[in-house]
Amino acid sequence: MIDVLSVENMRKSDAATIAAGTPGRELMKRAARGVFDSVSWKAPVAIVCGSGNNAGDGYALALYLHDAGIDCSVFPVYDRFSEDGRYYYEKITRAGVKIVRIYEADGHIDLSGYNTIVDCLLGTGFKGDVRTDLAGIIEAINKSDAYTVSVDINSGLNGDTGMAKTCVMSDLTVSVGGFKPGHFLNMAKDVMKSKVNVDIGITPVDMPYKLIEKPDIAPYFSERKNMSNKGTYGYTALIGGCTRYSGAIRLAYLAHAAMRSGAGVVKVALPASLAHDVTPHTLESTLFPLSDTGDSGNNAEVAFVPEEIDELISNVRTVAFGMGIGTGDGAARILEHLLDVYKRTLIVDADGLTLLSRLDADRIRNSACSIVLTPHIKEFSRLTGLDMDDILDEPIGAAMQYAKDTGAVVLLKGPSTIVTDGEVVYLTDRGCAGMATAGSGDVLSGIMAAVCANNDIPSKSLAAVIAAYINGAAGELAENLVGSVSMIAGDTVASIPDVIRDLTCYSA
Repeated sequence: MIDVLSVENMRKSDAATIAAGTPGRELMKRAARGVFDSVSWKAPVAIVCGSGNNAGDGYALALYLHDAGIDCSVFPVYDRFSEDGRYYYEKITRAGVKIVRIYEADGHIDLSGYNTIVDCLLGTGFKGDVRTDLAGIIEAINKSDAYTVSVDINSGLNGDTGMAKTCVMSDLTVSVGGFKPGHFLNMAKDVMKSKVNVDIGITPVDMPYKLIEKPDIAPYFSERKNMSNKGTYGYTALIGGCTRYSGAIRLAYLAHAAMRSGAGVVKVALPASLAHDVTPHTLESTLFPLSDTGDSGNNAEVAFVPEEIDELISNVRTVAFGMGIGTGDGAARILEHLLDVYKRTLIVDADGLTLLSRLDADRIRNSACSIVLTPHIKEFSRLTGLDMDDILDEPIGAAMQYAKDTGAVVLLKGPSTIVTDGEVVYLTDRGCAGMATAGSGDVLSGIMAAVCANNDIPSKSLAAVIAAYINGAAGELAENLVGSVSMIAGDTVASIPDVIRDLTCYSA
């Protein structure tokens, strides 16, 4: 797993490293060396610098380029420097590096003729809106045809949230000391074509977040033994569907995703009136018809019959509830019954989250089962009562707080996925734009139902992020085959076996 540090954690860790005896200018030198080694330089190079330590990294980088005989020019925006930044600025001045003082030209910057531009304007500590003068410079960088390298993070992008009104669009972002959440969340994938981190010897003071990778997942997907059976790999139940949102294909996506992700048996529980529609699509799964309201037309929904639910869940390791089930009384009572009596893992998605938002947090905290919630931003707003903008401003903090308040594992969907139990935070950046299509969340819930049934995975939060990784990786494969515009959720399901096979081969 890769450490991901909040901006505050990085600030404290940087200060602690300096206090322990490593001078700030030495860290700056290491950062510059790391950036220098990370880029295939094409001269001439323009380094655009602000006024803080991020600018200092740029000045130190100019020394490496100058010493290597690579033509470079430095563009300071301001006539002010951090202490360590001034040290390197004076060194490049003495070395004869070309300096173009933007502040002497009323903020005008001419980047024509440069093949590489290095962005050292604003560091990870930046928050808020970019000032008008810097916005003009960022616009000039983005309009350039040059290869653009952002040092530490793209100027204007929030280091904790990955949000910005205006920011540099980079070909490469070179993180310094450790990745930050803003390298992965929200807009990050749209403004960074690639990214790499350089280690400069900073040890985290606080527990970092963890970005999950293939080696972390593969051990849980070894080849199956011949002396095993379907019960070895777990029974799971999927409860969803109503007449108005019949979702026969959605339920099939769920079932197929769960089967392809390793479930031994999948029981699809749905209103009896839908069974005929779903049967042709779920040949490998077991249908479990539930009583419904019997209303005519398009209003039939599932009815709550305790004995049916008890029979359904008697032998399953996981239940995924809520996909297209509606928000009527029957569905609400089934959810409350599950909270009261089911003692294993309950995954709540879609309509189930709406129903859950109507319950007190104590109701969730005191439930008999382990709960995994899979909201997107709007659903999470409904659950928490927070505005969506407030969630986007602090997605990890909001997810952690709700997990602490309820005792549930929260999987917050987005361009990169956040998973937390309130203490540990996992991230996965797998996924793609083509997954912004109906049914993608259902596929994730199906994968999760299977993965959470794997008794070898030590925690539900780890199981949840593994499921998100598989879902995202399968989506990426699907997008490569059909493109982001034409992609549907079924394409992701079709790619799950390739992801699982890759993990199995890796673990072998």
